[in-house]
Amino acid sequence: MPEATVSRFLNDSQRRVIGFSLTLLALLAAGALLILTFIALARLAGYFSGVLWPLACAGVLALILRPMVELLEVRLRIRRVFAVVMLYGVFLIMVTGALVLILPTLIDQLIAFIAYLPVFWQSASDYVEHNYPGWIALGQRQLANPAVRQVVDNLSGEFKGVISQALPSLRAAGGSVLGVFAFAAQLAIIPIYLFFFLLSRSEPTRHLEQHLSFLGGSARTDIIFLVREFIGIVVSFFRGQLLIGLLMGVLLAIGFSVVGLKFGLFIGLTLGLLNIVPYLGTILGLILTLPLAFFQPEGGWHLIGLVLLVCIVVQNIEGWFLTPKIMGARTGLHPLTIIVAIFFWGTAFDGVLGMLFAIPLTAFFVTLWRLLRHKYFNAAAAV
Repeated sequence: MPEATVSRFLNDSQRRVIGFSLTLLALLAAGALLILTFIALARLAGYFSGVLWPLACAGVLALILRPMVELLEVRLRIRRVFAVVMLYGVFLIMVTGALVLILPTLIDQLIAFIAYLPVFWQSASDYVEHNYPGWIALGQRQLANPAVRQVVDNLSGEFKGVISQALPSLRAAGGSVLGVFAFAAQLAIIPIYLFFFLLSRSEPTRHLEQHLSFLGGSARTDIIFLVREFIGIVVSFFRGQLLIGLLMGVLLAIGFSVVGLKFGLFIGLTLGLLNIVPYLGTILGLILTLPLAFFQPEGGWHLIGLVLLVCIVVQNIEGWFLTPKIMGARTGLHPLTIIVAIFFWGTAFDGVLGMLFAIPLTAFFVTLWRLLRHKYFNAAAAV
């Protein structure tokens, strides 16, 4: 059809509007497709989490321990399999020594902590009833109201739902005898996966370019760059976070024991290791230690102040010294971004697997955005 005929039906403004509408529709369709793909992958990852998280743990550990295996192989001039066996032996000796030194105390404190929970609850209830009887009466009157009772029941149901979604592996592990054996089997398979991963000499991205030969040169280069960046972020994050969590656990255990908090060794080490998921140990620590410090027999406001001082000192050591020295600015994420990322990925992947990989995944997408902005958006703006 001649251009003059088309121009009789659509003027320049109408053609621009139609072109903009079609472009917007295409972008919306592409965005919807990406969202659906992400939801499908997240659901698959959640469904197969029992298979994926041992592989993920073994893969991350292999990336972290690979330099040590190569160092043993080169320095001692031994075969790689012997280097891996030697690394396993050294690790086993270190763990055994640490367990022999602190395991009896940890077990005693764990059993005593479990036995102390009913006493703690009774002490807290007696304190509230004795000092704040008006609040107890007010709560009882409000709970007698059907509307308030329904709201409380709904909130309780929502809280149980959040717990069941956030900790599906723990729920599955404790839900039945079969679940306990399945969880134990998943833990036991990690060293086996790790052994074979460490035997591999090739880098994870060594043959990636050959497998992506169907892509153009620029796209293939970008994908390889992003995969390498992601692996680097994962290695640096987990290597640093494991070390930081261990050091924080030792510092918290020493601090809590010195100020006189009951079960200080057990609670401090546990909270430090929970900081592998950023801020999880700190948040749970404040929720657990402050009431315990107040209601234990020799406790009170002075012990709360000492426990807070220990938490503040350890947190400042972690924020000002440990994290900058050990991790540097590899992830470069704001603390608020980290908190949002933990909840987002924990929900997306339906549990702890997403929470553990929240920071590396978020840092990867930040790297992807920077690459797209620098290589494509700035180039388009320059044109």
